[in-house]
Amino acid sequence: MAPEATQETTDEVTTNRIQEYLTFTLGAEEYGIDILKVQEIRGYEYEAVTRIANSPEFIKGVINLRGIIVPIVDMRIKFSLGEPEYNQFTVVIILNVNYRIVGMVVDSVSDVIALSPEQIRPAPELGSIMDAQLLTGLGTVDDRMLILVDIGKLMNSPEMALMDDDAAKHAEA
Repeated sequence: MAPEATQETTDEVTTNRIQEYLTFTLGAEEYGIDILKVQEIRGYEYEAVTRIANSPEFIKGVINLRGIIVPIVDMRIKFSLGEPEYNQFTVVIILNVNYRIVGMVVDSVSDVIALSPEQIRPAPELGSIMDAQLLTGLGTVDDRMLILVDIGKLMNSPEMALMDDDAAKHAEA
């Protein structure tokens, strides 16, 4: 009987765990991704990106990051949020998703926010712009609303074509 009580307590701790999100902006909206997927944040150097022929518009190209070739995805283009404007606040968030390094261009990085499960609401169905399955939910902090993106699912989605079959299989395991 004691092991059951221990399991219940363990489940309770897991579901009530506070999770940290790196928040960033795209246009007027604020988004969040799991901080544990973030490897580093760099200024966006448009000239350093090597364009790849026949790649989707949202894939800006690749960069050489200390000997690793990293694909760069412009999230403003990916989410159809208008023409991107690159300025001194534009950054690349370098992610480590399922053993694959990927960079995503965002308008700016805000901060790191800790959210409890009570602060996260289920994501509504948003139609074709963004599949609700790609969202963790909507986070609320004071009067702010954060769109919480499941960056692993997004980067592994077939339309992104950023993960090879082995990485995708490993992600599902």
